[in-house]
Amino acid sequence: MPEWRLLTNHGLVLSYIARNPRTTARDLADAIGITERAARKIIADLLETGYISKKREGRRNRYRINPDLALRHPSHGETAVGDLLEVLGWKRRRKAVKSD
Repeated sequence: MPEWRLLTNHGLVLSYIARNPRTTARDLADAIGITERAARKIIADLLETGYISKKREGRRNRYRINPDLALRHPSHGETAVGDLLEVLGWKRRRKAVKSD
């Protein structure tokens, strides 16, 4: 019987990045069980579609999740990716409210 997972590799990479924003492609690949090349391709897909952004910090990248984007499948178009990530253990950063 073939092995299958409930989440796709894209979902696993997004979830891992959400919890480890300073990860490397190599560490990410090792953690979820894919090749580094596959991890880099998925990161590129997530960057291109706006689910993540990256900022260079020294010799590493820091990734940031865009929690307000909708899931890609039409049947879940009203569900924000941040809602799914919270169910998977991601802690959403709340923006500080400035008081006058």
